[in-house]
Amino acid sequence: MSFDVDSLSPDTVVVHMGEALDFRNADDFKDTFQTHVEDGTRNFILNFSETEVLDSTGLGSIFSLYREISPDDGKVAFADVSRPVQVVVQLTRTYKVFRQFPSVQAAEEALS
Repeated sequence: MSFDVDSLSPDTVVVHMGEALDFRNADDFKDTFQTHVEDGTRNFILNFSETEVLDSTGLGSIFSLYREISPDDGKVAFADVSRPVQVVVQLTRTYKVFRQFPSVQAAEEALS
């Protein structure tokens, strides 16, 4: 399974996270963001509108992305966060690291 990605600008993309980011597809997510990082993308907006499952492996893959782009002033933003993902974000206090926005458009405006 691959992740759909929309390019907003040369350095910003939206990644549609789909139904799950977990142990089954975390490596696919890493491959997806790696390709974009190599192409010069520095800002990633993760669209969680359809996501029902986010486990520790999936969360770890998001932190891998963050660690890779933050030295270059890159940013990872969460957009349109579904209730199941919001529960994980609250329990893990991930909101302290990643800004959350009500929509992809709001995230895009904040990052531009």
